[in-house]
Amino acid sequence: MDGLRDFHYVEFRVSNALQTSFWYCCCLGFNRFAIQKDEKTTAIAIRNGKAIFVIKSIHDDMNKENSDQIRAHGDAIKDIAFRVDDIDAVAERLISNGVEILLPKTMIQDEDGRVMLLKLQAKDSDITHTLVNDKDYHGLFLPGFQPVDDYALCSSLEPIPMVLVDHVVQNYPVGTIEDAAEWYKQSLALHRFWSIDDRITTSEYSAMKAWLITNDDQKVQMTLAEAVPRRNGTSQIEEFVNYNGGPGIQHVALLVDDIVSTVIKMQERSVEFLHVPPSYYVLLEERLKNSKVHLKEDIAKLRELCILMDFDDNGYLLQLFTKPVQDRPTLFIEIIQRRNFNGFGAGNFKALFDAVEREQRLRGTLCEET
Repeated sequence: MDGLRDFHYVEFRVSNALQTSFWYCCCLGFNRFAIQKDEKTTAIAIRNGKAIFVIKSIHDDMNKENSDQIRAHGDAIKDIAFRVDDIDAVAERLISNGVEILLPKTMIQDEDGRVMLLKLQAKDSDITHTLVNDKDYHGLFLPGFQPVDDYALCSSLEPIPMVLVDHVVQNYPVGTIEDAAEWYKQSLALHRFWSIDDRITTSEYSAMKAWLITNDDQKVQMTLAEAVPRRNGTSQIEEFVNYNGGPGIQHVALLVDDIVSTVIKMQERSVEFLHVPPSYYVLLEERLKNSKVHLKEDIAKLRELCILMDFDDNGYLLQLFTKPVQDRPTLFIEIIQRRNFNGFGAGNFKALFDAVEREQRLRGTLCEET
């Protein structure tokens, strides 16, 4: 198998790995479990279920790449790492397609075994992708990482169980997602699975379109989104690209088994979520009356917590979105629950679009017509 198997980890590049990892552990229920540290670099690995975040900071004024990264993007996701079974076949495809490779196939090892790595640069983006073959490794995480206790406060809190990284979403400048999708097809064998255009995600002020790309078994799903120019306002995708200093990861979706209890616990820890108007749930109840789906959760609780729902005759998904998790209006987190539903929440794209635009209005970045 020469494609991607699943998400391995998500790497954040930040100015302070200690503080950032502490926030994710305390507020989102992650646990610190491994660390790699020297005089110039700190990388803290945290996990919740199979979802692993690596929070990395580099303390080296002479490291121009890191200085440029932090200056342009602030605290942001730098790398989406994937597990692969046949790294040689992937490397051969990358080379034949002329993909920029930052780190050629490399072996790292310690007493627990060896791991093969390869890192590539995404086209026209500062995002990188590390490909990992760890079939011969039996250690904690990756060679070079040492075990570390969780933060004492976080370990004393009630768990917030999560399952894995469900999908990620990237935002791009106007007119570039077709090239981006073609790059992912040629380099990582991700194919176009679904799309939505500006006839759906539109308002008086702005619009956007998006493509979902995925591997064959849909264990790796990424959405690529771009703005559609509008005269009356600044699109939320344009706002992201402006504040992020270019394209980047807009959000990471974390799969859970019980979204209601998850959201309640996160709210108790001061996590803020996007607001959904009551009218959304009036329409939802009307749609459910004509559906075969059986909703196990209390719709009043979904309304109270601003949880969105999409469904077909076989099942449904529930999802909601945090407000940006740093001072720039860029990265946020999605919480998602699936009940026999493998779709992508296409029915909620308009609701999410409107919710983010309401936040834009509050920030004063949605330039209304005068």
